Amino acid sequence: MGDPRKPHKAYETPRHPWRKDQLEEELHLVGEYGLRNKRELRRHETDLSQIRGIARTLLGSEEEARAQLERQYLTSLARRGVLPESAAVDNILDLNVKDLMERRLQTIVYRAGLAKSIHQARQFVIHGHISVAGDIVTVPSYVVLRDQESRIAFHQGSPLTNAQHPARAAPTGKRVTRIIEEAGVPAAPTAPILPEVSPEVREEVQAEQPLVLPETEEETPAEATEEKP
Repeated sequence: MGDPRKPHKAYETPRHPWRKDQLEEELHLVGEYGLRNKRELRRHETDLSQIRGIARTLLGSEEEARAQLERQYLTSLARRGVLPESAAVDNILDLNVKDLMERRLQTIVYRAGLAKSIHQARQFVIHGHISVAGDIVTVPSYVVLRDQESRIAFHQGSPLTNAQHPARAAPTGKRVTRIIEEAGVPAAPTAPILPEVSPEVREEVQAEQPLVLPETEEETPAEATEEKP
């Protein structure tokens, strides 16, 4: 089994990790699904490779042993929500890594509208605001089963259950200030707060005479030239 203090890697790395097109695609997936790093992406890629490997084994096995194993495996994938219930073994080979990442708890929380962004969905899950079937789940990569998808909500003890919480998204998905502007209601101007002045100081300022500056006569160009020797 190995030393538990030194666990082995749970993912495999690609054979050619420095291809430009592959790096761009991986970077896009990391940003689209709000992953922490590429190790999370590698785990899903390894999981997909194992699923496809089992499907190829079933396609190459005999008909007698294949019938029962094929139905059991397709049922397990349909329970995970990766494939529909009417899928066949050939449909397993058409799966890609996005099909698995769509079953992440972080992704489903964002798709359900419980968070404004995929990154905020990850924050809600890690901080213990999301519950699945009444139990708090703090793992963003948790695979949500098909029957659990409708039972994802904010935990009862979380302050996010209040719809007026600042972290909650607006019903229309827009900010409140934006809604006010579109409704045609001008926003109230914010005047600067001035310090209070006592009546004695106000009377003294009003009694003071304004300062008058003496007028200076401007010299004409002709007078300026005459003064010069």
